[in-house]
Amino acid sequence: MTSIFIFLGTLVGLMALGMPVAFALMLTGVALMVQLNFFDAQLVAQNMIAGADIYPLMAVPCFILAGELMNAGGISRRVIALAAALVGHIRGGLGFVAIGATLLLGCFSGSAIADTAAVATILIPMMRDNGYPVPRSAGLIAAGGVIAPIVPPSMPFIIFGVATNTSITGLFVAGIVPALLRAGGLVAVWSLLSRKMETAVQPRRSWGERGRALVDSLWALVLPVLIVGGLRGGVFTPTEASAVAAVYALVVSLFVYREVSLKQLPELLVKAARTTATVMFLCAAAFVSSYMVTLADLPAQVTDALAPVMGHPKLLMAAVMLLLLAIGSVMDLTPTILVLGPVLMPLVMKAGIDPTYFGVMFILVGTLGLIHPPVCTVLNVVCGIARISLESATRGVWPFLLVEAVLVFLFVAYPEFITVPMTWFH
Repeated sequence: MTSIFIFLGTLVGLMALGMPVAFALMLTGVALMVQLNFFDAQLVAQNMIAGADIYPLMAVPCFILAGELMNAGGISRRVIALAAALVGHIRGGLGFVAIGATLLLGCFSGSAIADTAAVATILIPMMRDNGYPVPRSAGLIAAGGVIAPIVPPSMPFIIFGVATNTSITGLFVAGIVPALLRAGGLVAVWSLLSRKMETAVQPRRSWGERGRALVDSLWALVLPVLIVGGLRGGVFTPTEASAVAAVYALVVSLFVYREVSLKQLPELLVKAARTTATVMFLCAAAFVSSYMVTLADLPAQVTDALAPVMGHPKLLMAAVMLLLLAIGSVMDLTPTILVLGPVLMPLVMKAGIDPTYFGVMFILVGTLGLIHPPVCTVLNVVCGIARISLESATRGVWPFLLVEAVLVFLFVAYPEFITVPMTWFH
């Protein structure tokens, strides 16, 4: 148990002092080296290089670039316009537009922050002008934004697959039904809440207008079909799919919608490179602590601590989900994956839990931390765009956060919601 206390104490202590997570992870690995009495600076460097030099992680920069191109190239805006044409006339219609748009945009870049920012930038002003309560609208968009990490192409699934040696394609496929159910839960809650709102109702669009909106967004809608179809058919790997997405977004933005010029490309490439550098350095630093976690045999120590519930998979899953919920309240999603994924995966596999199912559940719970304080990265993004306080946004998001949490524990009680649809797509 000494290794566990050193691992957690060092990591939490360094982050509490304000140290960036990547450096905290690296120094936590060093602390375990010192405890095991074989510190070697060369070993730290080798593991950092090995952590970044992983083929599936090549998908990260490509999907990030694809997301930048989609936002700059008008692809995101056309998807939102299509949703508005279809359901904007219903009472509370702009809320349904937000849910549909976040679900569709999640199929493009797999980044909760990028998709949420795109939807919030367009819809928050419209919702404010039409009498929607801004805190509630911001909460809905933030809750919809965390659908993105559980639909393909999902960057958290890629990182989880690399960190735990789980099939990334399997995770992509297994995330589809939970994402649809999460969107359905938001629709149900918004339907109840919108009945009490005195909001302007958008005019019903004619079938001609809807048809034009569909045609205008057709190039955007092809991309998720292309990615999922290619993965399902074995045409390309997730890493190759990321390159396809980036090239497709580039061609559509440059030559079809013509909203990105060649002069803008350097700026977009630099933005994507900066985001990529942050993620990749985090992965590299985490590999040091991950290597030491394995060497110190932390998974076995955790297994021993949870021995009383090892024979009860659902009880074990409930305990692990509560742990992840607590960790997610103080740590962002990517470091949570890199820190706890390698520790918990051997534990759940020993208990007979399907690793792909566990991966989906891990990300489902981890995304809740993106919309509840104190970390709440996605909620903070929406606050900045809507120009409201975090306190107001927190009050606005709680009904949606509650239904998403209820869905998580429904999946714990009935794993078939995830495991059965997995077989449909294989």
